[in-house]
Amino acid sequence: MQRITRIAFDYNNPEKISLLEQYHSLLLLLKSHLTDRTFSILASPKLIDNNQYLGWYTNLQGQPLLLDSITNQSHKNKVAKTLQTRINDIENAVRLMPLSDEERSLVSAWLPRIKSLGNQIYVINDEPVIVNTFEEPVLPTASPVITPTPKWRWWHFFILALLLVGLLSILWYLFCPFGKQKTVIPDPMAVIAPAVIEKKPEPKPTPEPVIEPKDPVPEEPTPIATSEVKPVPVPAPALKVKNPPNCITKAEMNKDPNPSKMAIVFDNSLSMMVTLNESPSTVAQYFQYLAYGYARHMSEQERINYEKRMTRLPTRLSSSKSVAISSIDKIQPNIDISLVTLTNCPAADVSPFYKYTNRVSLKHKIKQLTPTAAGGGGTPLYNGLEKASKILDGVKRDDYILIISDGEDSCTRNNICTLANYIAAQKPRLKINIVDIAGEHKIDCIANATGGKVYIAQSPNDMIKQMNKAVSNLKINRPVCQ
Repeated sequence: MQRITRIAFDYNNPEKISLLEQYHSLLLLLKSHLTDRTFSILASPKLIDNNQYLGWYTNLQGQPLLLDSITNQSHKNKVAKTLQTRINDIENAVRLMPLSDEERSLVSAWLPRIKSLGNQIYVINDEPVIVNTFEEPVLPTASPVITPTPKWRWWHFFILALLLVGLLSILWYLFCPFGKQKTVIPDPMAVIAPAVIEKKPEPKPTPEPVIEPKDPVPEEPTPIATSEVKPVPVPAPALKVKNPPNCITKAEMNKDPNPSKMAIVFDNSLSMMVTLNESPSTVAQYFQYLAYGYARHMSEQERINYEKRMTRLPTRLSSSKSVAISSIDKIQPNIDISLVTLTNCPAADVSPFYKYTNRVSLKHKIKQLTPTAAGGGGTPLYNGLEKASKILDGVKRDDYILIISDGEDSCTRNNICTLANYIAAQKPRLKINIVDIAGEHKIDCIANATGGKVYIAQSPNDMIKQMNKAVSNLKINRPVCQ
């Protein structure tokens, strides 16, 4: 990847850090649903120069130029049209993506920022690339619609006159005296025969039945009202919620102005693709084959079958991902977490700190980790530990590093034990625990120097147990009181 530009970045601004985390989550979400050409309009940001600058990178090759610096207007319009087409492709892809409510909210919030006129647009071989400013989006205002003023023509007046004539004709017809009918006056000499009323015979009266007297029924005495007061029911006392032992209250979390922070150093190298269902000696033999070549007597099909057997699930990587994600849910809400990934030489990749409200993005990032052979692979553990220690305090507060790895550094000859002793002297309150998947004890000195512990995990069940122990030992997994 080549760097397009770098922009000064306020690392102490929590709003900017949150926007950077959201943008990384957006890129991870969109990448698998867009073509490479469409995705190429979104530059990738990365903190550089001790987090003082934000570098913007792209996979496109060529000299980057600002779109505004292009003087040829037809060329400029062509690139702008391509940019709009790419943005339309993103919007169409989003409509077809199966998104959760949280993911849909993230995309809806960032689409206006992608289309913002305040962004810097670079051009690399006629391909536009957006460098986001992380500022409030500036969207184009709609052009006002100008309604033309109607002009009267002579035939407009002619039609209006015809309508008036028609209206007067209707009124004349309705109210003209010649159109009324004459009232018929009855003849006073006409004889009206009286109506004959036929009398009906009166019905005979029906005799009333004789009712024999009965004995009087004694009346019941009227109940006397009493002033007795019914008792008012007393509500049952509310059951007290039994809090788990050693829980942390919300007031206690809010009271701490400088809470601890944590960095997870995660091994994402090619060696993590090995299965956990083989013995350490078998795995060591497999690495010998990878380093020096397979035995001559093995046929091509035997090698393929052997590869499948040694990389079948569960692998070191799949188990580490699963356990790391479940462990993140147990870490206290007031502790921010950074992810340091060891993918290839020469350097590790460091993410910003994820707050509790954004841990979904952190877990999504871990799920997306995939080893690569680019640059020859390797495990830059020395560089990863050095970077992790720099982003933590360890002097005025207790900070923590959790290393999940299957081996030692393979990118440098620098002594990692010397580095661990230096960190312990400079940051006495920085504690480092290690989950050693290979169980070779090659990096125990890191934990020993900082007062941490090493946990060996060589099976899926061991991974769960040892990871829980490693987090519990750091004392940052206190449940929140109810």
